[in-house]
Amino acid sequence: MQALGILVQAPIPGRVKSRLADDIGPSAAAEVYQQAGRQVVAATVGTGHRTVVWYAPASEAAYVHEWLHDLGRFELRPQSAGSLGARLANAFARHFSDGADRVVLVGTDCPGVSRRLVLEAFGALGSADVVMGPTLDGGYYLLGLREPRPMLFQDIVWTSGTAAAQTRARAAALGLRLRMLRPLRDVDTAQDARLLGFLKP
Repeated sequence: MQALGILVQAPIPGRVKSRLADDIGPSAAAEVYQQAGRQVVAATVGTGHRTVVWYAPASEAAYVHEWLHDLGRFELRPQSAGSLGARLANAFARHFSDGADRVVLVGTDCPGVSRRLVLEAFGALGSADVVMGPTLDGGYYLLGLREPRPMLFQDIVWTSGTAAAQTRARAAALGLRLRMLRPLRDVDTAQDARLLGFLKP
């Protein structure tokens, strides 16, 4: 079984896209994220894999359901507490314990995430232990595994702009075969939002 996990944040002003909010204000930033998140979910939910939307905060299930309910068939689950690494490791562990043999997790900050990229990631896991889709700012929008690898997420500085490089180095240290996908742009600044069509030039 193949499983796709989509990590989302409830699009609440002041709670999402803090860098973008510094440029255009918290309400406008939340609106951009609301659109980008829907775009990613709509593009990646589909047949051929089980889909779980992992949402945060855990108290916003009703809001997240209202935001995304019409985009396809998926299950809603709250993200675990802790750092991004802890939340990623927990989501992977849950998917594998459910019986998946290939798991891909994607974020919702890169509207360029597509079903084609998700299918490419699942395919890459036929020979690779890890598949990663990097972002232009040094993070990553996608990570796929064939089995739980909690050590992959330990001691990563998630806010440093080198999370992808650190994770690649950790994969190499663990002797894992890594496949890279093409890089995508996050919506982190007003310039990003304009380049991606969410704000007028």
